[in-house]
This record gives sequence, C-alpha cells and structure tokens, in this order.
Amino acid sequence: MTMAYIPGLAGVPATESAISYIDGQAGVLSYRGYSIAELAQFSSFEETALLLLTGELPSADELARFTEKLNENRRVKYNIRSLMKCLPATTHPMHMLQTVMASMASFYPSTAYMAGDENDDTYIREVSENILAHMGTLVAMWEHLRNGYDPINPRIDLSYAGNMLYMLKGKEPDPVWERLLDACLILHAEHTINASTFTALVTGSTLANPCSVVSSAIGSLSGPLHGAANEKVITMLEEIGDAKNARAYIENRLANKQVIWGMGHREYKTKDPRAAILQQLIQEHLLDKGGKLSKLFEIALAVEEVCKDLLAHKGVYPNVDFYSGILYREMGFDPASYTPIFAISRSAGWLAHWHEQLKKNKIYRPTQIYIGEGERRYTPISQR
Repeated sequence: MTMAYIPGLAGVPATESAISYIDGQAGVLSYRGYSIAELAQFSSFEETALLLLTGELPSADELARFTEKLNENRRVKYNIRSLMKCLPATTHPMHMLQTVMASMASFYPSTAYMAGDENDDTYIREVSENILAHMGTLVAMWEHLRNGYDPINPRIDLSYAGNMLYMLKGKEPDPVWERLLDACLILHAEHTINASTFTALVTGSTLANPCSVVSSAIGSLSGPLHGAANEKVITMLEEIGDAKNARAYIENRLANKQVIWGMGHREYKTKDPRAAILQQLIQEHLLDKGGKLSKLFEIALAVEEVCKDLLAHKGVYPNVDFYSGILYREMGFDPASYTPIFAISRSAGWLAHWHEQLKKNKIYRPTQIYIGEGERRYTPISQR
C-alpha cells in the first residue's frame, strides 16, 4: 500500500481537542466554545487562561485564587536571575526565554505525569501557575538586564498586563495601554494545533517535564514563519516610511514574490478575527478618547488598503500580527520583545494542550516515506 506524503502534515488531524475552534471561511475563533470577541471585550487574560486550562469560566472565588497564585509566583529566584545575567547582552529575548524556561525544570523536577498518582492534578495545577507567572516576569526583566540595568521588581497588586507595563517603565501603568495589552494577551492565548502547539504536544507525549514542554514550544514559535512575524511587520512599515509610499512598496514586493508581513493566514480566508477585534479596541479605547497613534499606524492603515485592493480576491487579509506589533511599539516595548509577548500569552494554550494530552497520552511516532538508495555494499576506504 502506497502512503500519501503530505508536506508539513497540512490538514492532517494530529489530535482531538476541546480547547479551541476555527472556522477559516467565516473568520471565527472560539475558546472552549466562547467567542474570542466576547472574551476580548469582557474577560481578562487571567480569566481566559483559567478557562483554557480548566474548560469552564471560573467563579469569582476560583478566579481570585488563580490570580493570587499567579501574583505570588511572579518573583524569580536569584539563581535564575544570575543565569540571565551570564547570557550575552546580544541574546535575543526568545533565546533567553527558551533557555531560562528549560532551566526551570531544575526547580520543578517532578515527572510530568504518573498514571494513578493522586497528586497529579495538584502538580499540574501548581506547575502551570508557576510557568504562567514567570513568563511575563522573565520577558520584562530581560528588557533591563540586556541593556545593563537591574530589573524592576514585580508587584502583586497589579493585573498580569499591568505588571508587565510597570516592570517595563517603573511607573503606574496607563489604564488604556493596560486594557489593550490585556486584550492582546487574550487574542494570542490559543489557536488550535499550530507549529508551536504541535511541538508542545510532541514533547509532552514523551512525559517530559512541563518546563521542557514549554521551552520546546518557545523554540518553535521563534521562527519568522510562526511567531516572529510581528517584528517583521514593524521593519516593513519603517522601510515604507510614509503612507504615500505604501502602494509602490507593496507592488514591488509582490512583483519580486516577497512576503508581505502581517498579511494572510493559513487558516483564514477572510480577515483574521483577532486583527478586526484589535482594530475595534484601538478605536474604542484610544482614538475615540482623544488618543492618537504614531505615523507607523497611519502607514499600516495605508498598507491594509493597498493589500485589500491587490490581495483580497486571493483571500489575503491582515492577521493579528499586523496590528499587535504596532501596539507593542506604542506601549514602549522593543521589537525584539514582540514575539516573547506572544509566547507569554500562548503559554496558556500550550499548557492547556499539555493537560489534555496527558489525559489520553500516546507518544507521537509518525512514519516516513523512504526515497533513498536501495541496498548497497560497503566499500573499504582504501578502495574508494
């Protein structure tokens, strides 16, 4: 029987999951059955993360307990901080995050899952809380450490998004930016079986330590074809320089068969719902209240209009990275931190899939189609 080779396993079901759902034709994304638009409008990252992990919207008491645990675990042990200080200042934040997350297995060394152990649920809950709590702190710390400064200590009285902004700037977070960052974290938290989530599933299926599971997913997310696109968007917009240059720039890239960063998505044949939600939130929470965005945002709007004219007939529209990178820039984050912020958010989805994988675990072992030489005889090196 001849097996069909499908490059990239495109469209091949790798698992069954109750975590998220995408309808690419209609532009629909839901978490655990809840519309992403409603979650972005009414929920918080903390509540959304708990929904992904448990499957249900929490009660007020459950959310308060979870939030308290996240806040309590924001502090980083001094030897993790020492490890970070030993990294070269040129280390990309994603490489730092992958390295440090892997090292955290030393602090949570228990095996990920042992069938029949009554403490499994407790361990899974506690290590998930620690990983989620540390992710934001590590990214914020590295912004200071790689520039030669001591990091700003986290605060337990701020929201997840608010604390990240505080650790970046050392001052009370602006409520508008806190709200928009919170929405970005919600929108990036989960997106079915993408490359990094599949990486987490494969690593998790071996019963590896959960810190190793998340570290491997971070490595997958670091590639420009997956998570690093939002950095590329900023570079592209800076190259365009002015809104009036947008059409010529885009036409030139298309003529040379170059990628238009932030445009198009493998799953969506219409505008990415997350991009549409971000635009709406920017309008409601910033522009309608007298705020303004930079020239970069004006260029982005011009690029979208040009791409709508040139690419919409092919089902190519803005994806979430197109606008999230601009927002991170406005908040004061360095472009190199955009993908780590994505990783912070997506760690909730990775951990949810790790939980789900453990309940029905079977190690991943795909096969291959051999296309090499037939049987050959070894020739001694003296005769070659």
